[in-house]
Amino acid sequence: MKKARTRGPFSWSLRPLVGPYLRGMLALRGIEKAYPLAGGTLPVLKGIDLSIEQGEMVAIMGSSGSGKSTLLNVLGLLDGFDAGGYDLDGVDMSGLSEKQAARYRSQFLGFVFQSFNLIAFKTAVENVALPLFYQKVARRERQKRAVEMLAKMGMDDRADHLPSELSGGQKQRVAIARALITEPRVILADEPTGALDSTTSHEVMDVLREVNASGITVIIVTHEADIAAKCDRTIRLHDGVIIEDGRSGEVVEPTANGAVSSD
Repeated sequence: MKKARTRGPFSWSLRPLVGPYLRGMLALRGIEKAYPLAGGTLPVLKGIDLSIEQGEMVAIMGSSGSGKSTLLNVLGLLDGFDAGGYDLDGVDMSGLSEKQAARYRSQFLGFVFQSFNLIAFKTAVENVALPLFYQKVARRERQKRAVEMLAKMGMDDRADHLPSELSGGQKQRVAIARALITEPRVILADEPTGALDSTTSHEVMDVLREVNASGITVIIVTHEADIAAKCDRTIRLHDGVIIEDGRSGEVVEPTANGAVSSD
């Protein structure tokens, strides 16, 4: 078992990174996704090939309609796909029932949203503890773990506050704590700084960097170049295909048929 890694105020206990966790934690092969329209369909993802390894911090960028949110939804098992294959931790995610998808989401994934998605009538600690309720963790234990997670976020003094009593940055810290409470392997963040001012945005990104430093994969959809610059890899989408992949300085260019190839 690897020891907990500590940076700044954070300390996260890591499970051993062995077997399929070492490479290709999330692997997409030729993913296609279209939405029905009157008299036809609207193709959104057009043959996405993508591998994201355990421990990467990745930004997904693209203009409105490029497919970046749909791609995040596919990665998060919130939406299905029409063709291709998706392996999560070496397991094929094709054709899952909603119950099966929910189980994999609970086991592997944590979500952070632009609008925070906190329950207005629940306190910060109650919001953080909620995923553990659905995992049937005993009340005393989930309360204890939620308080500990808020402390890691520097939010223990706001544990009993309602969302309406918190600033935008504080709300997002609570949302990140909630995403982490089930010890996911992957955090999926959809425009996590979109509702924040620039100073608070960078503070939230610093928190996500600390989370990533523990070995947790972090995938962020953003339209902000300065936010993407804080990630180690940037993937750009245009019209449903990957046109650039910034891993290790490589740039991926589209070919004539919309596929991608490295320079």
